[in-house]
Amino acid sequence: MNDVLMSILHATLVHTGYTLVCVAIGFVLGVSIGIGLSRLPTLSRYLLPLLSILNTVPGIVFIGLLFIYLGLTPATVIIALSIYAMFPVLKNTVTGLSGVDQQYKEAARGCGMNQLQRLWRVELPLALPSIIGGLRMSTVYTVSWAVLAAMIGLGGLGDFIYKGVSSNNNTLILQGAIPAAILALTLGALVDLLQRYVTRRTMGKGGVMK
Repeated sequence: MNDVLMSILHATLVHTGYTLVCVAIGFVLGVSIGIGLSRLPTLSRYLLPLLSILNTVPGIVFIGLLFIYLGLTPATVIIALSIYAMFPVLKNTVTGLSGVDQQYKEAARGCGMNQLQRLWRVELPLALPSIIGGLRMSTVYTVSWAVLAAMIGLGGLGDFIYKGVSSNNNTLILQGAIPAAILALTLGALVDLLQRYVTRRTMGKGGVMK
């Protein structure tokens, strides 16, 4: 029993590590590219639908392709999951920044702010609730996508699920599925708390970051 619990704990830690690293990378990429696309609405109009199509490609296909070139390394999983984790953040960043009322931008311009100051002190604070909403989706999705790491022998809770499916062992499936569900709910709740904090802070300061 102790060996089983230790195996589940180790797999959960590996799974959590994949999730946090990939979400962090995806968040940075999503916000950065989202800011760029929000400044190029014409390009954004064509590129976002294309990215949405790419997002529908099954993760198992992408990881399989990367495995051919990178082999059995954590980088294979991290690169694939980071790209998938990026999509919700990118989309919500563009949506949030595009939805900032023009009057706030004009007011900031009238106060003598340059473009970078307007972005940092006005636009991003107002778009943060939307961006954090994208972070929540990215986090929950990545917990489920990280199961695919087991497909190429890189551990995580997917090990239990794949072994359980292949051997028709429901106990093994539950040993992987239940911790994954708890992990998704826990991380999702933490991001929800962050979103509420950011929303209160933004509203309390009138959307302007000091």
